[in-house]
Order: sequence, then structure tokens, then C-alpha cells
Amino acid sequence: MLSKEQLERYSRQILINGFGEEGQAKLKRAKVFIAGVGGLGSVTATYLAAAGVGVIRIVDHDKVELSNLNRQILHCDEDIGKKKVDSAAKRLKSINPEVKIEAVAEKMTEANISELVTGFDLIVDAMDNLPTRYLLNKIAIDKEIPFFHGAVNGFEGRAMTIIPGQTACLRCVYRGAVVEGSFPVVGVTPGVIGCIQATEVIKYLLGAGQLLGNRLLVYDGLNMKFTQFKVKRDPNCQHCGALKDKN
Repeated sequence: MLSKEQLERYSRQILINGFGEEGQAKLKRAKVFIAGVGGLGSVTATYLAAAGVGVIRIVDHDKVELSNLNRQILHCDEDIGKKKVDSAAKRLKSINPEVKIEAVAEKMTEANISELVTGFDLIVDAMDNLPTRYLLNKIAIDKEIPFFHGAVNGFEGRAMTIIPGQTACLRCVYRGAVVEGSFPVVGVTPGVIGCIQATEVIKYLLGAGQLLGNRLLVYDGLNMKFTQFKVKRDPNCQHCGALKDKN
């Protein structure tokens, strides 16, 4: 049941055909796990909070640095040296006090990842390194939790939605050596990709539109092009190969 204040706050999206009060109630009941509150996580968390997602758990063990501020819009100069989840939670609550924000300042590892994601409906990949992405992909497959991947580099970004048992997973797409180290990025790129991830999450919760399943969407900001690549599920995939096909 939506309150009078909620009906007013979300009135513009409730007007969307197929959204309505029922759709808003679905968002209110949802629990979304966001891995990382850097460039991508700042954007996805901002728009999911503004949209009225009921519970958002943000997990990040880093502290805010000056070099973060060109793209990580939940943090500012006065937050330098603070835990990212603390400054992010404060800003998100100011955007929408009705949303429950759970801030967890931990590093995601094989030892704790299962406990961290338990009870959540969706996982958003807002990380900046492939090993942790693989960890998230594997737990999403194991627990059959929809997984929303995003990645950025310079003016380029990528997004894909993984539905366990129905679509290809991240390990089906990315293979070979894991590259470590810092990478270039301009703030507008995670802005674009983070919005796409948030859009996919909202669509999934509403049961609306066509998701980026079995499709890798590549954004080229320099030439302002979006290109889609079809992705096939690998029956021998290390992560999803043993999962029964639900199509």
C-alpha cells in the first residue's frame, strides 16, 4: 500500500503505461544488492533510491580519495578519507529518506559473499576489477539471483543482464587472463552505463520490456554509438554450465 506522500513522490513514473501503483509497490518491496559505490555504483544507487526501491545494500571497503571525484557522484571533497559506504549512504538518504540503505564496509571475498547477498532479489555489478566480478557472477548463478553487469573504460562502457538458467553469464563472455591495475575513465561514461543498469533493474522488477539477456551492449562515447553483440550460453562454462536451462 502506498502512502499519500509516496503517490506524490513517484507520481510521474506511476503515470507510465504498465507501471502504475502496482509497479511502484513492487519497487518498494524489492531488495537490491549493489557491489561497489564508485562510478557505476554511485549512479545505479542514486537512481534506484530515487525510484523508490525499498532496500538497497551497498558494499565497498574503500575510502574516498580525491581521484575518485571526477566520476563518483555520491562523494565530495569533505568525504575524502571517509568510508565510501558512509558518505554514499548519507547522500542516498538525503535523496530519498524512505529507502532503507544498508552500508557494509567489507571487502567481498569467497568467505563472505554468500552471507552478504543472502535475502536480496538482485545483484548489481558496479565493480572495477574482474576477479570480484567473477565472484559475484558465480554466487549469482549458485543462488539463482539475477545479475546486472556494467563496466567502463575511458569513453567506452558495457552492460549485460544475466538471468541464471536463462541467459549466458559473465564467464561465458569474458575469458583469458585477468588484467589488474588502474584504468582511464571520464565521469560521463559510468553515468551512461549506470543509468542503463538501473533501467534494467527497474524493468526486471516491473516485468516490463526486453532485458539485455544474451546481449552485450557496448557504448562508444567518442563516436556516440551503441552496438549490440549476441552472446550464447557456453554449455561448458565454469560457472553456469551445470545449471539446468529454464528456457
